[in-house]
Amino acid sequence: MIQSMTGYGKSVLQLPSKKVTVEIKTLNSKNLDLNVRIPQYYKEKELTVRKNIANRLIRGKIDFSIYVETTSDETSTTINKAVVKEYIAQLKTIVVTPPKQHVELLKMAIRMPESLKQELDELDEKEWIEIENTIGLAINQTIQYRTDEALALENDFKTRIANIKNALEEIKALDNDRILHVKARLQKALTDLKVEIDQNRFEQELIYYLEKLDINEEQVRLANHLDYFLQTLSSENSNGKKLGFIVQEIGREVNTTGSKANYAPIQKLVIQMKDELEKIKEQILNIL
Repeated sequence: MIQSMTGYGKSVLQLPSKKVTVEIKTLNSKNLDLNVRIPQYYKEKELTVRKNIANRLIRGKIDFSIYVETTSDETSTTINKAVVKEYIAQLKTIVVTPPKQHVELLKMAIRMPESLKQELDELDEKEWIEIENTIGLAINQTIQYRTDEALALENDFKTRIANIKNALEEIKALDNDRILHVKARLQKALTDLKVEIDQNRFEQELIYYLEKLDINEEQVRLANHLDYFLQTLSSENSNGKKLGFIVQEIGREVNTTGSKANYAPIQKLVIQMKDELEKIKEQILNIL
C-alpha cells in the first residue's frame, strides 16, 4: 500500500492551565528533512520526538510544531522592576520629560532587554506522557492523510499503466504490417536501382535485417515490467523508490521499441506510451 509524502495532522490537548497544540505538515523530499519547533521547557525531549517522527513518517520534508497557550489567570512572566527603573533613570538623563509623559518612558523601558523575566517551568513527566499521546494522534492523522492522498495517485497509476498496456497490444497487432512494410520498402529500393540481385542472398540479408528490427523481446519484457509495477503497487512494502526503478526499466523497453520499430504507426503509439510514463514519473516523486 503506497503513501503520499504530502500530509497534515493536528491534535489538541487541554491541560488544567494550558492548551497544547501539536501540528505536523509534510511535503515530498528525497530524504528525511525534519524541522522541529517546541517550547524551551520541552527541549530535553526533542531527540525523543525526532526519533519517533523519523520512525513513523520515514521520509519527506516535515515541519513539526508544539504550540502552548496559557489558559489560567496565572503567568510565569514578571516585570524586572529594578531593570525597568534603571532604564527609566537613564532615559531621563537623555530627554527631560514632564511627569505626565513618564508613561511614555515606561513604554520604552519595558521593551528593553531583560525588562521581562520568565520563570521556566520544570518538565512534568506525567504531563509529557499526555503530550506524547497527543503527538502520536497527530502522527496517526498525518499517516491517514498520506494514505488517503495516495489513493488518488494509485488510481491514476493504474489508469496510465492500463493505457500503456493497450498501446502495447496495438503495437503487437501492427507488428506483421510493419514487417511487410519493411520488406516492401527494401524491395522497392532494390528495384529502383535497376540491378540484378541474387534472390537467395537477398532473402538471407533480409532475414538478418529483420532480426535486428525484431521487437518481440522488448514487448515481452515491457509486459512483465508493467505487471510487476502493478504487483509492487499493491504490495505491503511498496515505496516510491522501488516504483521509480521499475519505471526506469519500463522506459528503457519503450525507448528501444521506438528506436527499432522503424514504422510510423508504431512510433506514434510509442510516443503515447512515453507521455503516460512521464506523468507517472512526476507523480512517483510524491510517493513515500
